[in-house]
Amino acid sequence: MKFSFFMMPTHHPSENPTLAFHRDIDLIPYAESLGYDSFHIGEHHSGGWETMPSPEMALSMAAAKTGRIRLGTSVVNLPFHHPFHVAERIAFLDHLSYGRAILGIGPSSLVTDKKLFNIDSDVARRMMSESADVIVRLLEADEPVSHNGEFWQFNDLRLQLKSYQHPRLPLALPTTGGGESLDMAARHDMELWTPCGLNRPGGGVFTKIWSDFEEACERHDRTADRSRWHLVSNFYLADTREKAWADVSEGIMRETGYFLSIGFRPLYQAYEDQPISEMTPQSVVERRDWVVGTPDDAIAWIQKKLEDNGDFGGVMLTTHEWASSEKLRRSLELFARYVIPRFNAGRYNYRAEADVLANHFEKDGGVPLDVSGKSNISGG
Repeated sequence: MKFSFFMMPTHHPSENPTLAFHRDIDLIPYAESLGYDSFHIGEHHSGGWETMPSPEMALSMAAAKTGRIRLGTSVVNLPFHHPFHVAERIAFLDHLSYGRAILGIGPSSLVTDKKLFNIDSDVARRMMSESADVIVRLLEADEPVSHNGEFWQFNDLRLQLKSYQHPRLPLALPTTGGGESLDMAARHDMELWTPCGLNRPGGGVFTKIWSDFEEACERHDRTADRSRWHLVSNFYLADTREKAWADVSEGIMRETGYFLSIGFRPLYQAYEDQPISEMTPQSVVERRDWVVGTPDDAIAWIQKKLEDNGDFGGVMLTTHEWASSEKLRRSLELFARYVIPRFNAGRYNYRAEADVLANHFEKDGGVPLDVSGKSNISGG
């Protein structure tokens, strides 16, 4: 199973944005040092909280500081760009990173960005679909490409450099299961990123999304590969549940205020028209299907998702700043130390060896060893 990051990022407007940019980018080599697989950064242009306007530029800086972790966008908002520019920039990043780039795409979910560019949601989705078709053609073509579409028209454009990855770099799409999105993902063999939440379609169980995607893949003569399906959620881990909640309760509500203000209120409500005054850190975490607790709580969350949905290929951790940088890094370390190995056991034989040792001690009347697989951190 792959473990990666989905960074918007969000920072309180009272903060120094320059320091925030560098803090975000410096998190990427740290994630690499802990063994995480990929890191994705989003694009936003308004609102004051999400201030990364060009993820490719941030990722190119990260490429110079890393050597293994894959680097992607989460997402490039295709309606705001000419598709040639998107294809050219991501192919360039792929060369700068020696083949580590992933192009995550979207129509934009930030209402103030769509107002900034005077694009409504329905038009944005159509623009995304047309742009994705063009981008894939440009990334794959050896000969010049012409296009006469609803939103873009051009003749004889060709990338000077196709992607470093052959035959082309991968594309990815966050989706809650809309038919047009799944059809586009199938058409272009994209990775699927499914945002979790009890108020999402399926109520936290996403088997319909996957079955619909399988049908879309059949229509396009593609194979739906569960290893390329990733679930997205927030995690904060500490030594005990009590400590975890004490660390992040204030930060959760501070960030929640922002998302409520930009139209995401339905994702946080326990019932229709629930007033904001009733929302608590605990109710927010429950409705959004996040994990605040210990490594064992994160393990249980992933195991439950596997039971509910069948196999999937990875978990994406949405970055946040609910606590200090030191505490957030400790949370990521706990996840890497105790959660990741539980779902990549095929890489190791040490558990079997520990069982042998434990059995040996027990037979010889020695002190019993706990090799149960628990994180050895209190559940609180």
